[in-house]
Amino acid sequence: MSLPLPAAAPPPPLRSAARVLFWLTLAYVAFVTLSPIADRPLTPFGPQVERFGAFLVVGALLMIGYPGHRLRWFWALVVVAAALEVGQNLVGGRHGRVIDFDVKACGAAAGAVMGFVVERLVRRAPA
Repeated sequence: MSLPLPAAAPPPPLRSAARVLFWLTLAYVAFVTLSPIADRPLTPFGPQVERFGAFLVVGALLMIGYPGHRLRWFWALVVVAAALEVGQNLVGGRHGRVIDFDVKACGAAAGAVMGFVVERLVRRAPA
């Protein structure tokens, strides 16, 4: 006999998938951020849109995958964004800038809100 899920948690398969995707996406973002500029993938969007979008996705996956202690997780992601910007100064041809950090933090915040809303909608959806 299994116990029912707590009301605050999304279904385990969604949470598990979000956790795996969060870590894979964060690892990819870190790799791209800390790679030499020549190895950076090119997209039709500008770098600021890419930064915002990457952290929007990471923030949303984080909130869906780890619904407990949301504020603590959000600030941890902001610290990761800052660390990546500082880390760029250690890579030849790369440079960390405050404006880039600001865009990443805003993307993380937007993603966190989006992930929170999605998690709430999934939790309230009829089974």
